[in-house]
Amino acid sequence: MSVTVDHQPLAAEDLGLRTVGQVLAHLRRSNRLVVQVLIDGHEPERSRLKAVNRFPVGAHTIYIETADPRQMASGVLEEVEQQLRQADRLRDESLAMLDRNQPASAMERLAGCFSTWQHAQETVLKTAQLLRIDLSCVRVHGRAFTDLLADFTAQLRQIRTALEERDFGGLARLLRGDTSRICAQWYDAIESLRLTIGLLA
Repeated sequence: MSVTVDHQPLAAEDLGLRTVGQVLAHLRRSNRLVVQVLIDGHEPERSRLKAVNRFPVGAHTIYIETADPRQMASGVLEEVEQQLRQADRLRDESLAMLDRNQPASAMERLAGCFSTWQHAQETVLKTAQLLRIDLSCVRVHGRAFTDLLADFTAQLRQIRTALEERDFGGLARLLRGDTSRICAQWYDAIESLRLTIGLLA
């Protein structure tokens, strides 16, 4: 039987790797992110993953596909940046609608902003977790990335309060002022995270 990793044979037993779990641990130590595992041509069910880890490599044909987590993270951050640009456009449209006293249309666009902003925040946190990056050590204009996230979360709460109170004047002021500044900082924050990822060994 054989072990293939990214279309290349792996001499698992020569490396002292006797089980699927040992092979996967070996790949993780090599800073590879496992994205697919096939055992005898089939993807194992999630409920059986613990059992699969104990499978002896000598008794099965194993195919593993991996990715470089840094490259994956860079692609994800690029996508987040594009989504934030779309959110900026929706925020501007929402402001224009508020100026024209069309709150219903403004809220529709703002809903898109909200979901994009929250998704961006979650994605950045998960990316940092995947790469074991402590965001409190990543600096954005001399401040910790975590401080920027805290500001952003507080800003979202203020926007939500203005929406609940139907304070459209206050909402417009928030979107023009602090929200605009904080959203602009997101691009610098993503660039700082990108540079940190580039420094990872």
